[in-house]
Amino acid sequence: MSRFVGERAVVLGGSITSLFATSALSESYREVVIVDRDELLGVREARRGAPQARHINGLLARGARAMEELFPEITAQMISAGCPQTDLSGTVRWYFNGKPLKQIRAGLTNVGARRPIMEAHLRERVQALGNVTFMERYDITGLATTPDRSTVTGARVQRRDGGAEETLEADLVVDATGRGSRTPLWLEAMGYPRVEEEGTKIGLGYVTRHYRLRTDPFGTDHSIIAVANPVLPRGAIFTKTDSGLVELTAYGLLGDHPPTDPDGFNAFVKTLAAKEIHEAIIEAEPLDDPVLFRFPTTLRRRYDRMDRFPERLVVLGDAVCTPNPVFAQAQSLAALQALALRDELRRGVTPNSLEFTRQVGRIIDPAWDMTEGINLSFPGVEGQRTPMLKLVQAYMYRVQVAATRDAAVTEQFMRSAGLVDPLEALMRPSMVLRVLRNSRAAA
Repeated sequence: MSRFVGERAVVLGGSITSLFATSALSESYREVVIVDRDELLGVREARRGAPQARHINGLLARGARAMEELFPEITAQMISAGCPQTDLSGTVRWYFNGKPLKQIRAGLTNVGARRPIMEAHLRERVQALGNVTFMERYDITGLATTPDRSTVTGARVQRRDGGAEETLEADLVVDATGRGSRTPLWLEAMGYPRVEEEGTKIGLGYVTRHYRLRTDPFGTDHSIIAVANPVLPRGAIFTKTDSGLVELTAYGLLGDHPPTDPDGFNAFVKTLAAKEIHEAIIEAEPLDDPVLFRFPTTLRRRYDRMDRFPERLVVLGDAVCTPNPVFAQAQSLAALQALALRDELRRGVTPNSLEFTRQVGRIIDPAWDMTEGINLSFPGVEGQRTPMLKLVQAYMYRVQVAATRDAAVTEQFMRSAGLVDPLEALMRPSMVLRVLRNSRAAA
């Protein structure tokens, strides 16, 4: 009996989400085809089709574990290639509300790499699978379906340098094209209802610059992160990365964006609680100019609430949900969705597309609820603040205060933030007692 559930799967987009998905698909389809408008193979710099690749990207602890499940030994390979390893609660110097958290090594590990370098490592592993084809420099023009439009049968594509439109027949099509996904438009044109969308206007803007350091602000740490708060809606992520470089992404919410001129950028960074970041960058050798990315709103497409959805179509990653990028959830959620897809395929059948949209929704729910609640802790962000949300926000503030005094609180806080444990783990009676005892002055 064949181990394959189909002959060909087509993945739309060459993103990290697509590479995670391809690992899952390659076990169950005789051929997997990745289609993208950019050149992909051998590329180790930011691509035009991935503008966020110029900025800090990362996996949370659970996402790093999921990536390792999809690509065994990739963590060790990246470390051997010069990517540093970190521990979310042990080698990250966190500043919340202007104060540093207590640190503790807790096995919440990850590797630090610039987005293009991580993509390159994943592509190399995907190339080695043997049954994957990359169709580079192709536009994706639509979906092919059965006459009644109940089932997707492939994707329509066209070479960017000209030529006739082609149809790639497929037993499964995966949309991993990101926030700009055209699946909502395609579905409407096929007679399906408009997909419901939700999100929050946060007015985020972030600016990134890379350096070679002349002084060492890190010591034994890997990263220094100053988290924005309602009093100062500015923050920064300063981290070691591959090739001996450091990345700095400074950000501001509600339109308070870092300037892109070097002096203005430095002045913005100087306002942050982590003073050692500014002290380091004014002595460092900058390797590029500051680059701005605007992120006005979070976005979630509620495919999971649709009553009808075409068979043999799956939508993953940012094409479904783009949460606040400051919390680094997107890639981790994509990895978890790819694992869910792999597990469905290992049952030996093509996933039921409608049910799988609901499974993706269940993966997203806790992370989305957590960070949307944090977004609403900023008074200028519009949205409904229920009494329950206000209670959770007040408790989370006390968690942050307690974590400046008790490393055990930091560990549980980061286990929940890293998607290893549910948020409810912070509300177990023993942890509540620790939080209340160590945050009395904040009451």
